[in-house]
Amino acid sequence: MLKVRNAYQKLSVSKGKTVTAAYQVLRKHRNENHVTANHYSTNDSDYLQDSIIPTMHFQAGLPRLPVPKLEDTCKRYLASQKPILSDDAYAQTAKLVKDFEAKEGKDLQKQLKAQDKQNKHTSYISGPWFDMYLKDRRPIVLNQNPFVAFKNDERAEYNEPVLRAANMTVAAMRFAKTMRASKLAPEIYHLNAEKSDTERFRKIARLIPSRFAAYYAILNKAFPLDMSQYFRLLNSTRIPLVEKDEFYTVPTARHLVVMKNGNFYAFDVYDKDGNILPGSEIYAHLKYIYQDATPRPEHPVGYLTSEERTTWARLRKHIVDLSENNKQAMDVIDTAAFCLCFDDTAPTDEIELCRAYLYGDGANRWFDKSFQLLLAKNGLMSINFEHAWGDGVAVLRFFNETFKLTTENPPISAGSSPAAVDSSSAVKLLNFNLDDTVKDGINSAIKRYTEQTSRLSMQALKYDKYGKNLLKKGGVSPDGVMQLSFQMAHFQQSGGKVAPTYESCSTAAFKHGRTETIRPATVETLRASQAFASGSSVSNEEKKKLLKDCSNRHNQLTKEAAMGQGWDRHLFALRTLAEQSGTKPGIFSDPAYINICQIVLSTSSIFSPAVLAGGFAPVIPSGYGIGYYPEEDTMMMGVTTYPESSSGSDFIECVRNSWDQIHEVLTAAKD
Repeated sequence: MLKVRNAYQKLSVSKGKTVTAAYQVLRKHRNENHVTANHYSTNDSDYLQDSIIPTMHFQAGLPRLPVPKLEDTCKRYLASQKPILSDDAYAQTAKLVKDFEAKEGKDLQKQLKAQDKQNKHTSYISGPWFDMYLKDRRPIVLNQNPFVAFKNDERAEYNEPVLRAANMTVAAMRFAKTMRASKLAPEIYHLNAEKSDTERFRKIARLIPSRFAAYYAILNKAFPLDMSQYFRLLNSTRIPLVEKDEFYTVPTARHLVVMKNGNFYAFDVYDKDGNILPGSEIYAHLKYIYQDATPRPEHPVGYLTSEERTTWARLRKHIVDLSENNKQAMDVIDTAAFCLCFDDTAPTDEIELCRAYLYGDGANRWFDKSFQLLLAKNGLMSINFEHAWGDGVAVLRFFNETFKLTTENPPISAGSSPAAVDSSSAVKLLNFNLDDTVKDGINSAIKRYTEQTSRLSMQALKYDKYGKNLLKKGGVSPDGVMQLSFQMAHFQQSGGKVAPTYESCSTAAFKHGRTETIRPATVETLRASQAFASGSSVSNEEKKKLLKDCSNRHNQLTKEAAMGQGWDRHLFALRTLAEQSGTKPGIFSDPAYINICQIVLSTSSIFSPAVLAGGFAPVIPSGYGIGYYPEEDTMMMGVTTYPESSSGSDFIECVRNSWDQIHEVLTAAKD
């Protein structure tokens, strides 16, 4: 065992090509060979699988998120500032960074490393990152919650909304029960599946003590991912408090909450012995709710979850204090497995879909739940999830596993009849006793919600000239090219400016890792944007070289970020310590630092055969929220904007033009 540990330590210290190549894929939360569920069969219909390796077996031995060297972070930070700043502004910022590195930064780095050493059970970013979300007083709608939409079942009869909701509910309960019984396969990225995604590997890994099991896996080029967020996937909610919200999770709760027309319904999905109810019974209860004609409440309480957090916290406490009935109803919602929302909409295009699933009818939402499952009348289905508790790795695993079951082996067959049960006694309609204070609060929430959501504009682009296949053939990274195209588009639209840009990157390869920022705006993308600009005389061959330079630089930044070697999280942690100690390093009050943290181009992409689309709002009023999906022979993107930004339609056209230009370069004969 000591040999295994020593070998792993050497591997970790070297950060060799094998490790970085594996970790770089985490930025996209890919589902390619993370797990192969068909290897984990079970005869018990209450479980998705029966993994030989316990679910959390690798957790104790996961490598810890490294605290980057201060000098490396300073160099990376300045490299990100270089394409944005003028020469004079850059010189001033470089001086502040040099002073910080030599003075306050040294002391803060020592404090951070000492703190990290005392908390070996977690990562240095975990606590501050939770605080950032939970202390944020802005509404979580548009500011935090994203959505991810499922593709439809290829068999139209399975997209009937009640049937689809019933199959997804059974699948979700099986996921929960499988995970809690430690039968869910650990999340692993297999770099060499032929070697590690085998029965032999699993049998050996199972026998190795948890403390060392991750070392063995990494030696076999299998990289376990952090699963510490998974327990908040179900039966969990975010509770608003006056200064800082908190999480509330009750895994023993047995019920589901369903919303329809602004009303709340609850029924048990497990029996008293912990068995999942027969699918036909769940189907019957959902059909009963779907057909219920209870009128929409005059004052829908769901709107309050879209309010400013302190306002909502005070109103929630007031509601609970009004009556025991209110307290019990609130607890039923908080502890439900999740919130299933039957919507009275039927989106027919990308824009309608984004509006319905990013926010939708505020009366028919409970945005505080860890996730909401949203069902349209035409069977389109999506997840809208609260972001503070976790990131895309956990959500996408749940997304993929449940989609796989419902489309390949649905628990309830099309044409099946609901069980002949008395749903009227099994399903409980929740009611709240409201006074004028709450009613006024709901009216204010509705007004604010309507004003904020109506300000959001959305545009979409599907491009069919080429996709990942052509880009790979041309020797460039699809993700790197997508990011370059956004830089080119903004450069064209803004008249030559470079925007602070964010791309999400998972650090789930480390214990309690969260995310790191890839900064796609680089000196290389600036050169390429200038070369592709109107009137440029740069040859196609030179442009192709610039494309490859951008691709190589982006790959390097991705590897660094996935290895916990970006600069954003490190400086964020140091700034947090500085604020706590009352020190005010000049680097953090520098206009250049403030500017680069105001993200204009916020970008994210999720790759999965189960995903139809995803989206989120801009992070600043003048920014863009860009979700993108390069596929084999097509490329798709969506963008959200507020009135304070430049036109989203113009931006889309600039992206289209950039894709045309890149296509021309990659397909042109040599000059």
